[in-house]
Amino acid sequence: MTAFRTLDDAGPLRSKRVLLRVDLNVPMEEGRVTDATRIERVVPTIREIADQGGRVVLLAHFGRPKGKPDPKDSLKPVVETLSRHLGRPVAFAADCVGEAASSAVAALKDGEVLLLENTRYHPGEETNDPAFTDALAANGDVYVNEAFSAAHRAHASTEGLAHRLPAYAGRLMQAELDALTKGLEAPSRPVIALVGGAKVSSKIDLLQNLVSKVDMLVIGGGMANTFLHAQGKPVGKSLCERDLAETAKRILDAARTARCRIILPVDAVVASEFRANAPHETVSVDAVQEGGMILDAGPRSVAEIDAAIDGAATLVWNGPLGAFELQPFDAATVAAARHAAERTKAGKLVSVAGGGDTVAALNHAGVGEDFSYISTAGGAFLEWLEGKELPGVEALRAK
Repeated sequence: MTAFRTLDDAGPLRSKRVLLRVDLNVPMEEGRVTDATRIERVVPTIREIADQGGRVVLLAHFGRPKGKPDPKDSLKPVVETLSRHLGRPVAFAADCVGEAASSAVAALKDGEVLLLENTRYHPGEETNDPAFTDALAANGDVYVNEAFSAAHRAHASTEGLAHRLPAYAGRLMQAELDALTKGLEAPSRPVIALVGGAKVSSKIDLLQNLVSKVDMLVIGGGMANTFLHAQGKPVGKSLCERDLAETAKRILDAARTARCRIILPVDAVVASEFRANAPHETVSVDAVQEGGMILDAGPRSVAEIDAAIDGAATLVWNGPLGAFELQPFDAATVAAARHAAERTKAGKLVSVAGGGDTVAALNHAGVGEDFSYISTAGGAFLEWLEGKELPGVEALRAK
């Protein structure tokens, strides 16, 4: 972590106003938080700063109000859940800049916590407007970014503030950056990446970057069908982007040039309709009938994936191997995930996962706690896998 400034570099925080950017964009129903995972993850950093006597001023966005206040996108309903998980009261200000914010910040005592209203109520947040950034910075002495999930956005509260105040990564951001470094930037080799999901079109940049970075690449889910089709295999009525066959061939060629081994399904679980417990059979990928729909990788494919994982020191996982939300078409995802988890627990594998349906798939497999690191960052995790610079991360690099 020497590449980034962290809380360890911040010095004493007592009596300092710490602008802490967090991700509180949590699922809500009827004004109540239905999943507090993101809140739970930022609690340790809030507590650490408060325990040092820092005056914690939380910045966050919620929903997509597009620069205008909207009651349905207010952060106020989050206060009760945040306070309960934190184990201490959390004050709330009805704006993130101006008199409402400045007076609430001025009233803070050492160790107290304040949540400011949705930063996206102001158009200057998403445009990274210098004047809006200055207005945010006026209420802080130190800036800490704990929102990796928003680090791919060059917004005022995620990137602009890092150039106005002494800036550091929070503990969650630090853990994320450490895991990502171990995953691709400075990994133990060999490295295997497993990429699943529905469409190649949404992951072209990702696949093109990975073939140049990893030693083995497993392609699963609906996107594998496009590669099988490109190789002349029959895919029946499976989800398949036939117009991307040439793109798939270019990726396969790039992998050969980079000496990256591509692992595609060799057998498939096929049904005639997309529904749970639909009648199905397991066939070779050379024998899919015209009316068949590939909904999962078969047991021979799983055995090949498991053997490849056994030969790897690092695993990067993004996406499911089949229609994991429908039983029994979750079998390949569950089996491979559990095998990777066992290798991780045995100390033989560093496993980093994230993006899209990945968290849900690994939790479904019962291994959500067993990987080395699981990112809940979604888009930021994917952009990192694609090899793109994340503005909110780059702003924290040690100069």
